[in-house]
Amino acid sequence: MTAWREVEEAVPEFASRVRALFEAHRHKTMATLRADGAPRISGIEAAFVEGELTFGSMPASRKGADLARDARFALHSATVDPVEGEEAKWPGEAKIAGTAVPDGDAFRTDIVEVVHTHLDEKATVLVVEWWTPAHGLRRAERD
Repeated sequence: MTAWREVEEAVPEFASRVRALFEAHRHKTMATLRADGAPRISGIEAAFVEGELTFGSMPASRKGADLARDARFALHSATVDPVEGEEAKWPGEAKIAGTAVPDGDAFRTDIVEVVHTHLDEKATVLVVEWWTPAHGLRRAERD
């Protein structure tokens, strides 16, 4: 199982940027899988607590039922538009994928991928950086 603390230990600067994006806004978006395999998007709050990424689910919620059936999820930070003329200041967006592990009334996360998408310093290239436990940190640039 890969906890958030392991991401911070492996790639501290990258983890700091991702965490800042998740903590910049209270509400995030989570994708789960419905019983028929179709995706479901739900609003959610998540927190970094003692080296773990955690979140809750209301009793009898569809999101909770989805996770009980198939624990895979994708969590997306809040998305804000770049300010025109100041695109290089855009912090980007972050995503974390993994499996939800029940922990009392909440869930801890077993992280399989962390992604930060942003622009380069000149705001001319889209940069996608992603970390996985198996392959470490990788980077791709797109014009």
